[in-house]
Amino acid sequence: MATPFSSTTSLRSVFRPKQIPPPKALLSIRDYNAGLNCIKCGSTTTPLSSWKSASNYIRIRRHALMLPTQPFQSGNLSKYRRGVIRAATIEEIEAEKALIEKDVRARMEKTIDTVRSSFNSIRTGRANPAMLDKIEVEYYGSPVGLKSIAQISTPDASSLLIQPYDKSSLKSIEKAIVNSNLGMTPNNDGEVIRLTLPQLTSERRKELSKVVAKQAEEGKVAVRNIRRDALKAYDKLEKEKKLSEDNVKDLSSDLQKLTDDYMKKIDVIYKQKEKELLKV
Repeated sequence: MATPFSSTTSLRSVFRPKQIPPPKALLSIRDYNAGLNCIKCGSTTTPLSSWKSASNYIRIRRHALMLPTQPFQSGNLSKYRRGVIRAATIEEIEAEKALIEKDVRARMEKTIDTVRSSFNSIRTGRANPAMLDKIEVEYYGSPVGLKSIAQISTPDASSLLIQPYDKSSLKSIEKAIVNSNLGMTPNNDGEVIRLTLPQLTSERRKELSKVVAKQAEEGKVAVRNIRRDALKAYDKLEKEKKLSEDNVKDLSSDLQKLTDDYMKKIDVIYKQKEKELLKV
């Protein structure tokens, strides 16, 4: 029979865990839930989790021993690293700014080339092969540039000579010139096509001057659109916290100066073309 409890009996001498843990170690959850053995009778007590405060000698609360038994592993931090945003470096920001500026300059230069090409296609009093740059010929079912299928030269100041590489394309070239509204009548002799520039009247010069002015304005609109796209790119970088408000203001100011420079270039080539047209 188990020895009855006595008020003088030490609690440490009556109960012990099934397996004595190493010094300074805490009881594991398994030992905690398995219960304790009585030293004198060897009987197993109910698990600590089901003990109640019926005894006058022992009051144990379950949460008193609820301590973590698994060691903390730093590898568990990996799941908290998801979604972390890496800040852009100064080099990356400068690279983005340089890329935007490079794109702006390239597109504006292309706009200048387009305006100049449009001006060259408008004839003045002197023959110029560039007058035929925009003519496309139906060649074997596909539209191609006239310069790609024929050689164009200027025998004198008032005529153009077109010599096709393939003589079978002469009729197609003649048809394309008539439909181009250049104001010139092609002369096809079966070998080459000759074009004679008629003398421009005062009214015709004024009409062409209006056409040139319209093309110049279209070039300016294209430059403004390029500037607008660049400003949107800068605003995006500001929203991404890659550029400050002051940075955007400085870049916008530099962009405006660049835009003004290309506007002046368009004005220069426009005035040159207008002078050629109005010169008798």
